Amino acid sequence: MASTNLEMSINTLKEYIIRMMDKCEKAIDLSIKSMLTKDIELAKKVIDDDDDIDILREYIRDRSIELMALKQPMARDLREIYALADISAELERIGDYAENIASEVVSIAGEDYIKELIDIPKMAQYCLDMIEGIKSAFLNQDADLSYKVALMDKEIDILYYKVREDCLKVMHENPEKNITQGVKLVFTARYLERIGDHITNICEKIIYARNGKMIEIG
Repeated sequence: MASTNLEMSINTLKEYIIRMMDKCEKAIDLSIKSMLTKDIELAKKVIDDDDDIDILREYIRDRSIELMALKQPMARDLREIYALADISAELERIGDYAENIASEVVSIAGEDYIKELIDIPKMAQYCLDMIEGIKSAFLNQDADLSYKVALMDKEIDILYYKVREDCLKVMHENPEKNITQGVKLVFTARYLERIGDHITNICEKIIYARNGKMIEIG
């Protein structure tokens, strides 16, 4: 009975993790949509909805500690609970970065962009594709898929450096007019780059829960 109760508790935590993944995916998608459409109200919604992600993180953290302290799980169960707590922390940071992007949209306040937004949406799409990948890997305990998803982060890094270089060029051309917004666009790209890093960390935790081996990808 105790083992069954533990299994049910772990499965509940997994359900909450999937909810967090869904909410993070939505937050990234809407934050970039708000930037492309200059929709300030949509950006504010992303900011407000981040509280939901934080609440889920707190529940998973507290419940994980409770399970480890009271149920004294062994071997794989302990590994899985530990990984779930860590994954929830990574997802919380992803939500924070989506919120940061939305905050940049609000601060730009609908002004004309100093350059066409081409690579930032590409970065966001890679992030969304990675989240879809980790959802599948997480549900199926697929270590191989986790590894493949993590390798996608390299494409995000390449695009980040391109955005930074392009923005710096535009800022140098007209510092007085372009530098403030240029910095905000670089920050936005940086937030997406960090989201890719946190997704990669989640991939590592999925592999650890599955195989018991902590590896560093990238």
